[in-house]
Amino acid sequence: MPLQLIERHFPIPAAPDHRNMIAQIEKAIEFRLEEGAVPVRFAITGMDETHYHCELGMLSGVDAPTADGLESIFGFQPRKFERTDEFNAVFLVPTGIGSEIGGHAGDATPTARVLAEACDRLITHPNVVNASDLNEMPENALYVEGSAITRMMMGTAALQRVRSNRVLVIIDDHEIEMFANDTLNAVSAARATYGLDCPKVVKLSPTLRMTTEFAKSGRAAGKVEGLDRIRAALDENKGTYDAVAIASVIECDDEYHEEYFHCDGQMINPWGGVEAMLTHTVSMLYEIPTAHSPMLESQKVANFDLGIVDPRLAAEAVSLTFVQCMLKGLQRSPRIVTDQDAMRAAGLLTAADVSCLVIPDKCVGLPTLAALDQGIPVIAVRENTNLMENDLGLLPWAEGQLHMVDNYWEAVGVMTAIKAGITPNSLRRPLGATRVEDKKIDSQTSMIDEAERIINT
Repeated sequence: MPLQLIERHFPIPAAPDHRNMIAQIEKAIEFRLEEGAVPVRFAITGMDETHYHCELGMLSGVDAPTADGLESIFGFQPRKFERTDEFNAVFLVPTGIGSEIGGHAGDATPTARVLAEACDRLITHPNVVNASDLNEMPENALYVEGSAITRMMMGTAALQRVRSNRVLVIIDDHEIEMFANDTLNAVSAARATYGLDCPKVVKLSPTLRMTTEFAKSGRAAGKVEGLDRIRAALDENKGTYDAVAIASVIECDDEYHEEYFHCDGQMINPWGGVEAMLTHTVSMLYEIPTAHSPMLESQKVANFDLGIVDPRLAAEAVSLTFVQCMLKGLQRSPRIVTDQDAMRAAGLLTAADVSCLVIPDKCVGLPTLAALDQGIPVIAVRENTNLMENDLGLLPWAEGQLHMVDNYWEAVGVMTAIKAGITPNSLRRPLGATRVEDKKIDSQTSMIDEAERIINT
């Protein structure tokens, strides 16, 4: 059976008091999975007191030896402490959920640049800063594929900063030669202008097949076929690359494509969801930084007169190849380390190095659940509206762990307060009264307890 990526919806009974959610979800999904299926991407799209409505990207057709060698995306290792010599923030805008900020072409980049000023290192993912021919991520940012961030926060992987990567580029052998040539020219431009090390460009024929779909919640998802050809290219070139950039056609109805650019940013970007499914899978299988950019589908699409578009879509409207953003990001994307002994080495970033997580409100995926169980402060931004229907307040946060803010300006303030060791609420008024608890101890009971202690000693 050939490898393919598909999306499934699972309603799962809620854990008692929403505790131990990761273990509960893993057990429920394992029970529902067919043989040869491996989870690669997960989100809770809606939750209440009785159920979690989960959407799962799955790799099907996996042989037993490969499946046995893969770490489950639900694997969790609690951190034993928090390192405080640096203040490192994780900034996520999940792909394909229609986020008001970050739901289009790198339009969360200004937010990333401001958040980066409040921390030593900002760990973020391609969806935040990928803007076709542009990638203006902050100098102190780490460009990390989403599944690698998840594994780091779950405690099963670490990130090692690098000077540079050798980036293998895999592209569709497009039926329109001009489109393939444009992509090759873009790679050459990266080599000539910012010194990209690209050992080879591999053309896939037959091509990878990626199609867009929308999940039950409205999230962008899709289906991927031809993964065996990606694996063959990676296996044949093993040892010559440190990261992989993939450019391929994503099939989408022409009508939706044209309508998307004339909707003033009100429609869900249909391409990002299936891209995330692909990059999560490749990153998980090969433990390498991975990114994807779409190629133009046809001459008809290339000839669309898009006119003046919403500013959040403009980076896509003016690009021919969409690849520069990922090439620039992958050039210095950190190495993924999963060996538990190696993860103890100095200089690697692990869950112990994460000082806070910044997310749009209502988003519950594995990074949110990992932060909950790792004791990592979470800052949720209400203004970044999206399709998700979760109440973060239902989760069993420790006191002062969840910070609900209206916008990213407030998020920066909360980050700065946490970095300074100041309780954020101490900056607000009215300031609540100091809590006092009267605890009366019965002297007779106290004497009996002391006598029992002495006897037992």
